[in-house]
Amino acid sequence: MFKRWIMAAKIYADRRMLKMILLGFSSGFPYLLVFGTFSLWLKDAGVSLAAIGLFSLAKAPYSLKWLWSPLVDNVRLPVLGRLGRRRGWALLAQIALFLSLMGMAATNPALHPWQMAAFAFLTTMASATQDIVLDAYRIESFESHEQGAGVAVFVLGYRIGTVFSGAGALFLAAVMSWKHVYEIMSLGALVGMLAVILSREPQHSLSLCPAAKSAKSMRQKFADFLRRAVYAPLADFVQRPHWLLILLFVLLYRMSDAYMAPMVYPFYDDMGFSKIEIASVTKIYGVLATIAGTFVGGLLVSRCGVMRALLWCGILQGVSNLVFVGQAAAGHNVYVLMATISVENISGGMGTAAFVAYLSQLCHAEYTATQYALLSSLMSLARDVFAATSGFAAAAVSWPVFFVETTLMAVPGLVILYFLNRDAPKPCKAAKHK
Repeated sequence: MFKRWIMAAKIYADRRMLKMILLGFSSGFPYLLVFGTFSLWLKDAGVSLAAIGLFSLAKAPYSLKWLWSPLVDNVRLPVLGRLGRRRGWALLAQIALFLSLMGMAATNPALHPWQMAAFAFLTTMASATQDIVLDAYRIESFESHEQGAGVAVFVLGYRIGTVFSGAGALFLAAVMSWKHVYEIMSLGALVGMLAVILSREPQHSLSLCPAAKSAKSMRQKFADFLRRAVYAPLADFVQRPHWLLILLFVLLYRMSDAYMAPMVYPFYDDMGFSKIEIASVTKIYGVLATIAGTFVGGLLVSRCGVMRALLWCGILQGVSNLVFVGQAAAGHNVYVLMATISVENISGGMGTAAFVAYLSQLCHAEYTATQYALLSSLMSLARDVFAATSGFAAAAVSWPVFFVETTLMAVPGLVILYFLNRDAPKPCKAAKHK
């Protein structure tokens, strides 16, 4: 049995993994530059808390990226398209990301808030577009049984990117202006550009050649595009058995973690932890724990299959919320906090690897970008919409009761998984599509 695990782990030595680390970094580093790190810049600039809250609307493109994903999935760009359909769009998004971050760096948020909001929105648009194409690129680069390992390495790069734009940016801000910090942060886009230029277009993407030119009218061409880019991916998905149940599962599987997340930092504050203690344990040590969990989850997917990995990781990520009950009893104890973060982040990383591998497996090879964007947008609803009520729930009960409630939120997703696993057909490899 030990030899089988060693064989499963050999996928991490594949040359494609270095490329995934670089692309994951490119996907991860912009996130905090329009959220956490950005909020601190705004506060230092004297922007009111109400205005800082309004700046959070810049995250809308992450939840709405499915709207333009058909365009990314089906249109080959002029000039940059010579690199390939996926690589062309990735390079365009990264160039736009670099320019928009430079625009943020050149803007004073206190004097020109609307201009800053515009550049922040453009940064998020570029980042969300990059996510669409890089998710598709990752899925098309691996076979079904390799998806878990591919996700693990991609998330490793993503987490390194968030450390760069999170802790890295804060250290720099202590010794230089925010303008110079964001100029340095914009250089993160060069990592993705380098990875795209040195990579190859996925074989499946190369096989999807554009249709031959015809004498159709613009109206007919537009109708054909909508049919191919919008209707066909949706029609393909709804042909899948239990597709409504699958969508409900996607919404609910990570609800326990998503619902708890907004209340974690207020909980730490109530326990008496300082900002330095919170940053040290969660932003550095916690990231390492998440990376470790993601690798374990990827290995579990490779060894046991996606559905069994989803089951074990789903149980673990639900039960792991109970460690916060222990933290509430221990109060201000850094060593207990390290144990709490270890259990929570390792289980969360495992759940992420299994869940993203499952979403990747659901996507038809011809509609990868569109279908994955739809599924990941639905997944974000748990974080962006339902979790907005978590503050009311936490205020109504004690912290231990609240964390027990979030643990119970894992049950509906696991029940749905039981029925999906019972009736699941054997997954088809991407190359065997119609």
